Amino acid sequence: MLGNFTYCNPTKLYFGKDALDGLKEELKKYGKNILLVYGGGSIKKNGIYDKVISILSECGKKVYEDAGVMPNPTYEKLLEGVARARKAKADLILAVGGGSVCDYAKAVSVSVHLKGDPWDEYYDKFEDVKCKVVPVGCVLTMVGTGSEMNGGAVITNRELKLKIGHVFGEEVFPKFSILNPEFTYTLPKYQMVAGVYDIMCHILEQYLSGEDDNTSDYIAEGLMRSLINSANIAVKNPTDYEARSNIMWTATWALNTLIAKGKTTDWEVHMLGQAVGAYTDATHGMTLAAVTMPYYNYILPYGLHRFKRFAETVWGVNPAGKSDEEVAKAGLKAMEEWMKSIGLVMNLTDLGATPEMIEGIADATLTMDGGYKVLTYEEITEILKKSL
Repeated sequence: MLGNFTYCNPTKLYFGKDALDGLKEELKKYGKNILLVYGGGSIKKNGIYDKVISILSECGKKVYEDAGVMPNPTYEKLLEGVARARKAKADLILAVGGGSVCDYAKAVSVSVHLKGDPWDEYYDKFEDVKCKVVPVGCVLTMVGTGSEMNGGAVITNRELKLKIGHVFGEEVFPKFSILNPEFTYTLPKYQMVAGVYDIMCHILEQYLSGEDDNTSDYIAEGLMRSLINSANIAVKNPTDYEARSNIMWTATWALNTLIAKGKTTDWEVHMLGQAVGAYTDATHGMTLAAVTMPYYNYILPYGLHRFKRFAETVWGVNPAGKSDEEVAKAGLKAMEEWMKSIGLVMNLTDLGATPEMIEGIADATLTMDGGYKVLTYEEITEILKKSL
């Protein structure tokens, strides 16, 4: 039965080849001081930095820069960003980059006026935001996380070997996001396909849960079919605008909180993958891919109805002459072959994990209770071993 829920998503999106024009309109709503947040400098090579700076200058803004945001933003970097935002007296944090940059910007936004320690407050105690939040805007250059239209912010604590996400409320959602598919063209194939699987995994975490078939599940199936088709095209032709725009749009819908409404959700694949990332610093989408098959093959018997439906509806498995379990397993096999075909890393060893790390990774894996099986520590350990 579809549960009770309230839905609100306050993020305004500008989508398409002229999406950056929307930045001028949005900047009118904020004060003079802008903290410009970005990563390793690729936006300077591909010209996006110059375009953004030109608009900021035209609008009379004073720009303070916070560069060097890494793919897995660290607690140390978060503290650095908070100091920069305070010094700038930032009226707006403008994130230009992929999901990690957007996540980081949101983590900074809720910490600037926080009197306590952000890790202790948000990533240990998981407290709600009680202080003033600095507004965030995003100019997206990589797709996958959906961070451009949600309140999630994942931070890595290297000292504790923990990678944890806090899903903040609507007050932390970006006020606006600029989505131009052409801004993603220069992304290396490895990063592109990692982003594709992050999208797929977001949908699966919300789809492979719950006993009833509701509207959210039908939407999820359509999103997955669209993603599979567009990814197959983009892998062969990275500058196919139709494919890249559909991937970008699917990424946003995959995690803007819509398809989670009215049902339980899993997220154990993310907990496993994030724990791996804390130990290896590997690309997020690849850590998810590496643990997916061992995890889903293990929990398949507990959610057989949905796995069977997934096989038939998303992968076109013909159920004739097959048992429900055979159909479900054929669906996972079809997904595995697709994952390999687009170039995903399918084991943890290739991501730098070793057998000696398994115990620590298992310790760092948070256990979720929204899926078909609540894992024990021993089961987590066994799944991680099979992922090697």
